[in-house]
Formats: sequence, C-alpha cells, structure tokens
Amino acid sequence: MHYRLLSLRSILGFAAGMGILLFGTSADASESAVLKYRFLRASVSVRELTTFAETGQISTPLGFYLKLAGKDTQEMRQLLKQEVKVNPLLLYQVLKSPVGELLLDQVSEVVHTPDNLANRESLRAALVSSALPDRNITLLEILQNYPTQEVHVEGERLAEVYGKLSRLARRLPRL
Repeated sequence: MHYRLLSLRSILGFAAGMGILLFGTSADASESAVLKYRFLRASVSVRELTTFAETGQISTPLGFYLKLAGKDTQEMRQLLKQEVKVNPLLLYQVLKSPVGELLLDQVSEVVHTPDNLANRESLRAALVSSALPDRNITLLEILQNYPTQEVHVEGERLAEVYGKLSRLARRLPRL
C-alpha cells in the first residue's frame, strides 16, 4: 500500500514537473490561435482571447471576426472560461490509455497544431498542464498552454470539445 501511494505521488510529481518545465515560460506556450469558421479564418493572439474571457473587453479584430462568423460574443466568452473540474493524476493516467488516446485524437480534430503533427502529444500536454495548478480545465487554458507558437481551432466544433472534456471529467473516478 505504501509503495502504491509513493508511486502515485511520483507520477503526480513527474506530471507537475513536466508541466512546469514545458510550460513555465510564455515562450513555450501558444501565442496565437487561428480561428476557423466555415470559410472564415483569422489569427488572434491568445492575449486578446484572455482579455476577452476575463474582462469582456473585446478587440476590434476579434469582435469583427465573431460578428462575421455569426457567433454571440457572450456565448463565446462563457465557452472560453467554463471550468471542467478534474483530478490531474487521473487525467494523466487516462490520457495515456488507449481510451484516452482515442479521445485525444477526436479532440485534436478541433484543436490542433498548425501542421497537424504531434496533435495527441500537444493536446495531452496542454490538458495536463491546465489541470495541474487548480484541478480545473478551461478551453482558454488549453489555448494558453498549447505547446506550439500557434494553435488551430475549428470554431464550429468548439462546444463539442467542451462536451467531451466534461464527459471525461465525470467518468474519471469510475475509470
């Protein structure tokens, strides 16, 4: 029993250490998000999205883009900051399993790297590093912690990502 507890602590410590090493500086995290809705495509800084989610203040380019895409700004703001409570250790373990990798592949169709390479690994890193500090994940945190300079988001399916993460969080204790 003591050995098992030590092992769990070691895994959590490793995950926390990797999160700090990989995402401790903003240079390692995503700086911009390429938002795509149907035929529209716009690059928005993650800083702009953060300001929008936290304060409601929307930049002119982001506001213009959301208007063209026909998206309600308040709905988008809520989607960015909606929290999913999760145990980071369980999350890490599940995301390393075949079921977790399937989920990562599905979510990576919506949130992915610019070149569509290493999507699974990038998303796993963003999810775990988002969960570590406060046992919560938001879509904004995923974008902030994504380990590439640019993250691509299929905006039409963004609510789908939140739904998948919520279902995973509810199932974690049973898994």
